[in-house]
This record gives sequence, C-alpha cells and structure tokens, in this order.
Amino acid sequence: MNSIDEEAMRRIRHDLIDSYDEELEMELEDSAMARLTGEEPDSQTEQDKAQERERRRQYFRELFRLQGELVKLQDWVIASGHKVVILFEGRDAAGKGGVIKRITQRLNPRVCRVAALPAPNDRERTQWYFQRYVSHLPAAGEIVLFDRSWYNRAGVERVMGFCTDAQYEEFFRTVPDFETMLVRSGIQIIKYWFSISDEEQNLRFLGRIHDPLKQWKLSPMDLESRRRWEDYTRAKEIMLERTHIADAPWWVVQADDKKKARLNCIHHLLRQMPYQETEHPPVVLPERVRHGDYVRQPVPRDIVVPEVY
Repeated sequence: MNSIDEEAMRRIRHDLIDSYDEELEMELEDSAMARLTGEEPDSQTEQDKAQERERRRQYFRELFRLQGELVKLQDWVIASGHKVVILFEGRDAAGKGGVIKRITQRLNPRVCRVAALPAPNDRERTQWYFQRYVSHLPAAGEIVLFDRSWYNRAGVERVMGFCTDAQYEEFFRTVPDFETMLVRSGIQIIKYWFSISDEEQNLRFLGRIHDPLKQWKLSPMDLESRRRWEDYTRAKEIMLERTHIADAPWWVVQADDKKKARLNCIHHLLRQMPYQETEHPPVVLPERVRHGDYVRQPVPRDIVVPEVY
C-alpha cells in the first residue's frame, strides 16, 4: 500500500472513531449527572475506577454490537416490506428517550423515524381519538417509534383529569380492536413499559434540576407527576391489565439502571422479528470525472464561517 493509501486509511479510521464520539458524549453527560447526584463519589478508589472503566467498555462493546444488528434488521425490514410500530411508555425520566436515541443513532431516518406528538390542539380534541396517531403509522419497509403514544389517555390524561370517565372507558373498549386491526393489516406492534422505582425517579429529577442543560426536560406536568406517583402507579396497573392482548402484548423493561435497560430493550427488540442478514452487491466507488476546462472558483471570504476553534 502506497503512502497515499495509508493516509486515506488513517483518515477513514479517524472518521470512524469520530462517528462513535456522539455516544461517548452522551455517556459523559450521564456521568456528569451521576457525579452531581452522588451516584459516583469523587472519593472512588483506583480499583473502583478501574471496575467502572471496564463496565463502560463492556457497555460500549455490547451497544455497538447490538447497533450493528439493528442495521441488519433495518435492511431486512426494507427488503421484506415489513411494517413495525414500537411504543415506548413509562414514567417521566424513565429513560425512554435514551433508548430511542440508541436505537435510531445508526439507522436511516427515512426508514426508522420517531413520532413524539405534542398535546392535542383544539381541532384534534374533537377528532376520533386515534386519528392523529394514524397518520404516523408505517408504510412497507418502515419502523416507527412512538415516544409516548395513544396510551396517554390511560396515563397522563386519566391522572391529570384531561379526559372524562366515559372517554377513559371508551379507550379501553376501543384500543384492543384498534391494535388488532393494525396487526391484521400487517403492522407489527411492540409495546414497552419502562419501569423505575420511586427513589430512582426522584434522583433523576434532582439531576435535571441541577443540570442547566437538562432543565428544559422538566415541565410543570413532570413536577406534578412526581407528586401523584401513586395515582400514576394505579393507572399503569390498570392499563397493563386491560390492554395486554395476544396481538400486542406489553413488555416491561426494568429501567433503574439506564445502561442495562438500553441493552436489554434493544436485545429484546431484535428477538421480536425474524430478520436475516440481507445480501448487498459490493459497493464500488466510481472514479470522479475530471474536465480540463473546469476551474473551481474561490469562496468569497465574507461568507465563510470564522474558524474560532
């Protein structure tokens, strides 16, 4: 291999490492919060620090392996025309967003997309309850991840009084038929509930309060949900009991340990579909066409972003 090829390989390796820095940045963010809330005392012994480094290495190694499998799953979904809906439910700060980030991180957003709907507007409140969710359902070869879903009615709407008793009961009468209809149409539904303890949610809320980069995550509704912990527990228990159906069962992820929850959820998700590695023709980079009369024009200096770093 000549020097030009070696330099190219060096830069390719550098880009590959750089592509993983996003996950490392998120990990540093988690570590900062852990130190802030006392999960990682500054007085750790060298042995403790070494064990923690090894745990993180194992976590990254397994996460990247599972993300490689997710890429294979994505290829299979495209090739087979499979349609998948994955619902992520759980208490505030349960870690749903963290798992969704790790699932979508290496995937094509045109194939795997996230639906995180805001509160319904005045017009949507007069529609059939499921109507605003239907437009986000997948076509063939697509995966849609709902960061909260139509189960808002069984949770926050029930607890906060945003729906009537009649609407609440109608939801439970309707949702099994709605999900069965989707399954019969060829859409696979996978439902996850992220379960965290009272103490863990309290700790994560405190972390957000003291982290200026995460304070935006704490809405007045989140703070009120903390006060109504028991009401949310009762609502969750009723929801799981009344909507755990054969066509769309619930799966509970133990989420007090964020890293384990991410790995366990992704590992379980991969086992829900009979995906196989899809054969691809070898990719050959074509030679760039060069023209003798082409001259690249300089970029005007006044529109160049200053190189501060």
